[in-house]
Amino acid sequence: MPDHLHVLVEGMTESADCRKCADVFRRTSGFYFRREHRKRLWQEGHFDRVLREEDATLDVVSYIVLNPVKAGLCADASAYPLLGSSRYELSALLTATEWDPRSLG
Repeated sequence: MPDHLHVLVEGMTESADCRKCADVFRRTSGFYFRREHRKRLWQEGHFDRVLREEDATLDVVSYIVLNPVKAGLCADASAYPLLGSSRYELSALLTATEWDPRSLG
């Protein structure tokens, strides 16, 4: 998205601190952006939420993947150049947005 960022983070250990991860990311990326462009990258604060149910994760993945389409930035999510994951192939993310296990029931 041109003016904001969607990220889904999963802590892989009991001691994982996703809030700290977000803070370090914002601080580090903001530092380098400001050094290069002489202006701020991030506004104050950020919106986050903790997912507690497996079903909610699929909803968030769908929201993130389809957001550029809904915003009119591309006709198909696969065409959005900044969509991706460090854990899943793009094709798997796109498939997940089409398959909803709750519809089987």
